[in-house]
Amino acid sequence: MTDFDEWVATAAPRLHRTAYLLVGDWSLAQDLVQHACAQTWPRFSRLEAPEAYARTVLVRTASSWWRRRWRGELPTANLPDVREDPWEAIDRRRDVQLALAALPAKQRAVLVLRYFEDLTEADTAAALGCPVGTVKSTTARALAAMRIAGVEEVGR
Repeated sequence: MTDFDEWVATAAPRLHRTAYLLVGDWSLAQDLVQHACAQTWPRFSRLEAPEAYARTVLVRTASSWWRRRWRGELPTANLPDVREDPWEAIDRRRDVQLALAALPAKQRAVLVLRYFEDLTEADTAAALGCPVGTVKSTTARALAAMRIAGVEEVGR
C-alpha cells in the first residue's frame, strides 16, 4: 500500500497537469486524476508502468466525459438576472389588490377588464355600456391613481 501511496504522491502532479490539458478545468481535472488513481489501484502491483496506465485511463475517461457532457450552457462573465423572490410577487399582488380596492367602482372595473381579463378598449366599452373614449379616460385616471398608490405595473 505504501508503494501506491508514494506513486500517487509523485505521479499526481504530472497526471493533474495532463488532466487539466485534457478537460480545461482544474476541478474536473482533479476528479479525473482521482478516477484514474482509483482505476489504477487494483492493478498497481501487476503494472510495469502504472503512470502510463493511469494516463491511458485519463485520456479514455476524459473523452467519455466529453462525449456525454452536454455543452448547451457556457460560462459567462455576466450573470443573467436572478429569478425574482416569490415573496416579492405575493407582496406586489397584495399591493395591487389594496390599490384596486381603493379605486372607485368604475375605474376598478375598467382596469380589471382591460388588464386582468385582457379585453380590448372596444370590448371593455361594450361590457360596461359606455363609449370607448370613456374607457380610455377612465383607464388613464385609474392608472394614475394606482401609480400614486405605489403600484407601477398592473395585470401581472
